[in-house]
Amino acid sequence: MFEKYQEFQHKIYNEARNQFVADPSTLIELEKYFSDLIFNKLQEHMVAIRRDYDEASYLHAFWKNYPPEKRGRAPVGDQFPWIEVGEHALGSKVIDFLEGYQPRDVGLPTGPDQRYVVSSNDILGITNGITASAWLFIDIKSVGPRDDFSHTVMSHNQISGDGIWNSPAEGISNSILTATGKRTSHPFHCSIPPLYVLSDGTVAPVIMMAIKPVYKMLSLQEGIGESGQPLSKVSLITIPNGIPLTVSPNYLKQHPSLLFPGKDDKGKDPLKVRARISFELLSKIADWRVRTTTLA
Repeated sequence: MFEKYQEFQHKIYNEARNQFVADPSTLIELEKYFSDLIFNKLQEHMVAIRRDYDEASYLHAFWKNYPPEKRGRAPVGDQFPWIEVGEHALGSKVIDFLEGYQPRDVGLPTGPDQRYVVSSNDILGITNGITASAWLFIDIKSVGPRDDFSHTVMSHNQISGDGIWNSPAEGISNSILTATGKRTSHPFHCSIPPLYVLSDGTVAPVIMMAIKPVYKMLSLQEGIGESGQPLSKVSLITIPNGIPLTVSPNYLKQHPSLLFPGKDDKGKDPLKVRARISFELLSKIADWRVRTTTLA
């Protein structure tokens, strides 16, 4: 099965990639299209999102004796890990946002939390007839107010690269990127190609996004003021596809600190070392790449 469609996919892949490299504006327009769509859907469904998100606090009595495992380095202990709350109360609703786009949760062994191949005539028009499909990758980045920085940490399988595919048997490889900080830098091995070709010949350029729900930290002690971790705001971050990011117009060359060192120690597998992506620089590239809706 691994080799059955390789030559067929290799030919279609390089034809499509060459077209996107020649005119990256089609990918950028496609990213803006989905940024508009998902952000509008987030606002439209915010009542339901907030209801389901905040229910986790109201259900405290049911899990207080079996709290979620604390994560991160030396956790202070004044908040509960709320990652799964965001993934289920918000991330699970993404497929509802895509009604009318024929979403397919296609099998893939690695990648972000939410992954849907979507199709529409709008996509066909935006890509000038190259394809009517895209692969929407969305990761949920839940944080509290103390971790609500102007960046988010991205894994190697949450960023797409330049996607070089020289011969069918070789498979696709991305050029190694550099996460550049003020005092240090490190290699970043992104593992997602800029586009996929399914076994039926469907070309699906990658649209990479992160949704960041931010919760408030109220008292964790019952009977001492208001307690809980209610939803405070939601940000949508649209990360450039690997072609505009690293080939044309090459945002990473224009803004070398767009990716900067993550929080992994030196002992981690270099292929899996993470990087942070700067919201400030994303906003400089285009203001629609970072959008936030704040709740009252």
